[in-house]
Formats: sequence, C-alpha cells, structure tokens
Amino acid sequence: MISDNTGALKGLKVIELGQLIAGPFCGQLLGDMGADVVKIEPPGAGDPMRQWGNGGHKVWWEVIGRNKRSVTANLRVPEGQNLARKLLADADIMIENFKPGTVEKWGLGPEDLHKINPRLIIVRMSGYGQTGPYSSRAGFGGIGEAMGGWRAIVGDPDRPPSRMGVSIGDTLAATYGCMGALAALRARENSGKGQVVDSALYEAVLQVMESLVPEYDVMGIVRQRSGSILPGIAPSNVYRCADGEYMIGGNGDAIFARLAEAMAQPELAKDPRYATHIARGENQRELDDLINAWTQTMTVDALEALMIEYSVPAGRVYTGKEMLADPHFAAREAIVAVDNPDFGKVRMQAPMPRLSETPSGIRRIAPRVPGEHNAEIYGERLGLDEAALAGLVERGVV
Repeated sequence: MISDNTGALKGLKVIELGQLIAGPFCGQLLGDMGADVVKIEPPGAGDPMRQWGNGGHKVWWEVIGRNKRSVTANLRVPEGQNLARKLLADADIMIENFKPGTVEKWGLGPEDLHKINPRLIIVRMSGYGQTGPYSSRAGFGGIGEAMGGWRAIVGDPDRPPSRMGVSIGDTLAATYGCMGALAALRARENSGKGQVVDSALYEAVLQVMESLVPEYDVMGIVRQRSGSILPGIAPSNVYRCADGEYMIGGNGDAIFARLAEAMAQPELAKDPRYATHIARGENQRELDDLINAWTQTMTVDALEALMIEYSVPAGRVYTGKEMLADPHFAAREAIVAVDNPDFGKVRMQAPMPRLSETPSGIRRIAPRVPGEHNAEIYGERLGLDEAALAGLVERGVV
C-alpha cells in the first residue's frame, strides 16, 4: 500500500551512511515518519542487507530499505567524500554506524560537518559508543546483547545462553538513535544548533534490562537464565494444549482469581501457596505444572474462549502464517501489502506508532539497485549533469 506523505517528519532531509542493520533501521524509522531519506551505498553490491534474509528471495531489504532513495558514493576516496559532504551541507540528520573514527578519516566527522552545517544532527551507532576504553573495538548487535546483560539471562539454565531470533541489539540501538534524533530536533528549535547522538549497542540493551543492575547492587542477586519464565512472576508462561500452545499471563491477584474460576478451581485463589503475588512466585514451578495439566485437556480454541470469557490476558503463539490470517491484524492494517515489481506484492509490518493527525506510511519501495537515484539526487541537489555523472562512474566514484 503506497501512500502520500502525511508523516510528522515531512520535509526533513536525512542522509543515511550506515550499513547492515542499526543505521538502516534508524533510517527506516525516520523514513516511515515522513523524512526524505537518501541512502549512500558503496558502488557495486551496495548495502550487504540486500543479500540478507532466509530463503531464495532476500525480502528483508524490502522492509529496511523502504521509504528511501539510493545513491552510490565511494566514501574511501576524496571525490566520494566530497559528494557526501555536499549532500550533508543542507541536511537535517546524518546517520552512520561505522566503527568510531571511520567517518573522521573521511573528513565526515562532526567537527568537519558542523563547520559547513551547524544545524546538522549526527546520529552515531556503534558497539561501545564514541568514547571510553572499548570505543575502538569492532562490535555487532550480538556483542552488545552479551555485554548489555541480555544473553546471560536468555535460555534454559542448563544450557549456554540463547539469542532472540531477531537482531534486537541492533534495532534497540537504532530505536534509541531515532529517539535521540527527535529530541535533538526539538532542542534545535531553541538553540538553532545540531548535535551528536551517541547510541551504543550495549547501552541500548542495558536500558531494557529492568532491575538487573540494582538487584545485584543492593542484594547481590545475579540474574540467571530461567527458560520461558520470568522468575517470581507467575503464572506467566506458554502452556501446552491438546493441539498446540497458548500464552497465559495471569499474574495479578484479581486476574489469577479469574483464571482459577475458569479452571473450575476457585479455591486456588485462596490457597496460601498461590493467594498472593509473592506466594505464586515462590511456588512458580508447581503452579505452572498445575496449569499445564489443565490446559492439556482442551484445544487452543476452547482455552481461548475461556480466557476471553473470564477476561484473563492470554493469546496464541503466532508465526507469520497466523499473523497474515488474523482479523485483528487486518482490521488495524498492522500488516500492509506493497506492490513490488519483483514479487508482485510483499506483505510486511506497517509503520508504527500510530499518529492520529500525521500518520506514517510507506511511500516508496526499497531501491531496486544501488544508485537507482543517482541522476535524480545528484542532479536536483548538486546540479550534476549526465556528463559529470558519467565521469564519476568511469572513475569508480559512484
């Protein structure tokens, strides 16, 4: 579904220098909200994300590349650096996720860029941040997840740490980078000046680690891997049914009482082992076993009907197949179909959050090839004609 630009960031110029996930996902978020995102890719193969994903068709690019135009520039040579510099001269936001010090070597660091564009907001994403003893180390999302505390607590206690099935470290750093850019835009309204947004992968993960640090600091508690549960929060788990699995979150006192009614065991809500939040946490395994024994006696459909009737927070465990068939996803257009010359239509997640007055949207599909918009961007913004562009191609600059 291609839409008009009604986004809150319409008119904002963004130059995306990043590759792989963190930088491009930040650009995706800004683009979804209406920003004009121009992505600078290396000549030739372009961003490696074009080749990432499962199966024979690499459709991840269709999501992370949407709402962007692509130009190519070899940032390792002076002519390519000069092209980027000219594009950045009147831009609002630059996104980069190279190893710290890289853009400085190219003459594209904050000190250089703020001389030509004091209003520029520079979003920098890296493994360890732009300062500190580890800043020069290479770092991917998984490294940030490990250092930020995520990996240590994910998985079963008798096995090595697990990972989520998505690149959560990268996307968290990108989301915080986007948040920082929006805050910097607000600050610029008063100061007239841009600034640097420093989003480290490990710190982005650290932000969502809840009470892990103060629990250790105050009580010496080292959070351990706990499989499918959150220790002390019960019942909250995925339970087996006769024909599948179902998630139930019945950990509030009043909610647990309703769950006990649904189980036809109302006495559980008054049992000292389960009557309070603390008691249920202390008897978590026993309670989960009890609920599992009950859920296995019915189908997912029957269990869901009971959970709705008794107003217990619960839900099915979805894959992409179930999402595409679900009427709630359809009613809210949480997944939208985008016309695509290579695949006919590609269904993908819609932009969010939802803004009532300036809704985000998908205005253009991901660029088909690196540099698809070279003539358009370099011509309109820099005034380069066909001959000048041909010369840049011949010299390997674009």
